[in-house]
Amino acid sequence: MKNTLLLLWLTSALALVGCSGDDNQTIDKKDEAVPTSSKSPINISLINREGEKTGEAELVETDKGVVIRVMAEGLEPGTKAIHIHETGKCTPPDFKSAGAHFNPFGKQHGFHNPKGYHAGDLPNIEVPQSGKIDVVLQTADVTLETGKPNSLLDADGSALVIHEKADDYKTDPAGNAGDRIVCGEIVKAGNES
Repeated sequence: MKNTLLLLWLTSALALVGCSGDDNQTIDKKDEAVPTSSKSPINISLINREGEKTGEAELVETDKGVVIRVMAEGLEPGTKAIHIHETGKCTPPDFKSAGAHFNPFGKQHGFHNPKGYHAGDLPNIEVPQSGKIDVVLQTADVTLETGKPNSLLDADGSALVIHEKADDYKTDPAGNAGDRIVCGEIVKAGNES
């Protein structure tokens, strides 16, 4: 039953966002097979700059990498950058507590940067006029398995951050994506702040 529910949420992606890399993508069930998993998802709350809950995300390890479902509302319409940051701490209003992009291999930022990209770089998302999103992203550059250099669940965790503008996929260190407007802490159970 748990696997059936997981497959149902994996197939609910509402947007398809292009990306230059094969490892980082938004999944659209109509166009591509959704990876499967027997592992339980990690659920995180997303907060805005006022510290109010604005949504949630679910992360699960699959046979194709980590799949992230992001559900949020109250966002300004437009294209927004979304990244994984290096520290699992979301202190409003600026979320600088989340640190820089998750970058365990010392790369530069951006899918179009010849010296990039960070393991925490993800494709932009499109927020419709309703301000509500329900998107599914996939990345093979990170893991939820502890003890690995690219694990999101290291000693200080990591964070999922939505920015106010689009990522240009080339400018180091953050793609000219602007302020951090939503943040969610990705930490081991029992390490929540």
